[in-house]
Amino acid sequence: MRTGAAAGHRGYYHEAVYYSSDKALLDTAVPFLLGGIEAGEPTVVSLGERKTALLRERLGDLDGLVYQGGGAVYARPAVAIRAYRDLLTGFVAEGAAQIRVIGEIPPEGLGATWDWWARYEATVNVAYREFPLWSMCIYDTRSTPAHVLDDVARTHPRRAGPGGDHRPNPDYVGAAGFLSAPRVVEPDPVEATPPLVDVTGVAPSAARRALLGVNSAGVGQDDFEDFLVAVSEVVTNAIEHGAPPVRMRCWATDGRLVVTVTDRGPGPADPFAGLLPAAKAPNGGLGLWLAHQLCNHVVFGRNQEGDFVVRLTAGRPPV
Repeated sequence: MRTGAAAGHRGYYHEAVYYSSDKALLDTAVPFLLGGIEAGEPTVVSLGERKTALLRERLGDLDGLVYQGGGAVYARPAVAIRAYRDLLTGFVAEGAAQIRVIGEIPPEGLGATWDWWARYEATVNVAYREFPLWSMCIYDTRSTPAHVLDDVARTHPRRAGPGGDHRPNPDYVGAAGFLSAPRVVEPDPVEATPPLVDVTGVAPSAARRALLGVNSAGVGQDDFEDFLVAVSEVVTNAIEHGAPPVRMRCWATDGRLVVTVTDRGPGPADPFAGLLPAAKAPNGGLGLWLAHQLCNHVVFGRNQEGDFVVRLTAGRPPV
């Protein structure tokens, strides 16, 4: 039987927490976590070091309270979804009637790479709906950009705050609604420079060969090999599901490789493409899903010329 504000709820109970002081955060988080411990529910803290330290100072190491480093969990959105699904599946197999998690996107995810974390916040409403999960996603209003807070409001069905405040969120637009909105992909600053590779009508194998000579950006060998796989998959997607001409360009800067693949097609029909695997995305998306697993940033949508574009980054993400 589920407890607390989620009592009687089926599936995922997804709340956003806006806070502007450590006290407000603790006044919301501590009752949530203690309620889980008292009910014998798996209770997980997945925050950065400073906020984890705040909770440890207040709560200590209680039996049943799991502290896991938020940075490792939130390395990439698709990786985070896969890791949490594995965690939740394990808890349910052990008989959990409810699981509580408090987590946060790392600060660097609230900047230039927020686009794919915004898609993550929308997608998890579907990715975790089969689990008896109650989660709080925390956002510090003192440091979180206004456009991020706007996206948070549109991707969380509920809000929570101090004093047992739990309420529906009237700004929630639904996962598919948020993800289906047209997205214009603004150019990465590196795209203002001449590309090292610029090919049209390229086959996936030829795309891989074209990139083999450009790893001068200080990207590690393992990351570079993963990047080659991701680019090949995205080129394959463009050929099979897009419309010609398919164009691939590559830029390299210190610690970064950036590739764009463009075509004249409509893009994936499935709004969850990239963040859920193909079994849950029957209308395409396997290549994008692999790219989200293997790259340090992926964004897709329409470019300023109206083409469908996928931009992949290896090494240091954009800042």
